[in-house]
Amino acid sequence: MSYPRLTVCIPVYNSAGFLAAAIESVLSQSFTDFELLILDDGSSDGSRNIVADYAARDPRIVTRFHQKNLGMVPNWNACLREARGEYIKYLFGDDLLASRNALSKMVALLDSDPTIALVASARNIIDHESKQVKIASSFPAGSVLSGAEVINRCLFRQKNLIGEPSAVMFRKNQAMRGYDLRYSQLVDLEMWFHLLEQGKFCYLAEPLACFRIHDDQQTKKNVRNLVHVEEMITLLAEYGSRPYLTVGPLTRRFLLYNQLFRIWKAYQSNLVDRDTALAKITPHCPPRKFLALIPLYKVLNPIWKLAVALVAR
Repeated sequence: MSYPRLTVCIPVYNSAGFLAAAIESVLSQSFTDFELLILDDGSSDGSRNIVADYAARDPRIVTRFHQKNLGMVPNWNACLREARGEYIKYLFGDDLLASRNALSKMVALLDSDPTIALVASARNIIDHESKQVKIASSFPAGSVLSGAEVINRCLFRQKNLIGEPSAVMFRKNQAMRGYDLRYSQLVDLEMWFHLLEQGKFCYLAEPLACFRIHDDQQTKKNVRNLVHVEEMITLLAEYGSRPYLTVGPLTRRFLLYNQLFRIWKAYQSNLVDRDTALAKITPHCPPRKFLALIPLYKVLNPIWKLAVALVAR
């Protein structure tokens, strides 16, 4: 039995309003040696009917319908287990591929160099009406960087510079560990770090994907709950002591405090109460020490922001 070169994975949960456009953007690709694996995670909004209709018309579409909702990350991992392709390309059910040549350009880069572990592109940020809001891009065109350098940059800037799953492609055999279930917001960035410990990073400045922002997406819910802050602290703890890190111990302490101060700012903005904020801060820094360091932090923070701006150039 022959297998496709590439598996495009669309994990779906209640994406009926955008799903058809996402599927069409894959089926219209110039690169054709792929399977389109769509796993519906117990949708209740008609997504299942849309998936079944497309699957009946195109043999490249493989479908699975979960009777019970697994959750976002378990469904991503189910896609990875079911995929038969050598390469993996995720596309969220509310996102789009922005070019007919998106798949061919990414596949060509992975084909060109077996030491490349992760390919990413710039992406168009679009709204619920598919209108472009901005272009997100964090690396110069044609960048080929060591995995360690990219991990260092992301940790120093405390940001996912690489992009969302819809903007990347990677090798299945390097990702078989699966996405880490401890994460829900930075789960993609943690996986990118895992891949980048195995090889190089290659970047395309052309926007090859569209990432949609809307009120119902999980990202906005996680940000309101400070999940992104707590998970960045976990990432710092896990990857911050790796031998390839150029970020020194004092800088790592500052970066940790920076995240703790974001929790404190959430309290000051009335997003969480004081007890909740201190409960999140205390495992990493005693409250009295945290409060005493605020004046020093306010002196050092502008210096760090200047350093970030210089690195970003």
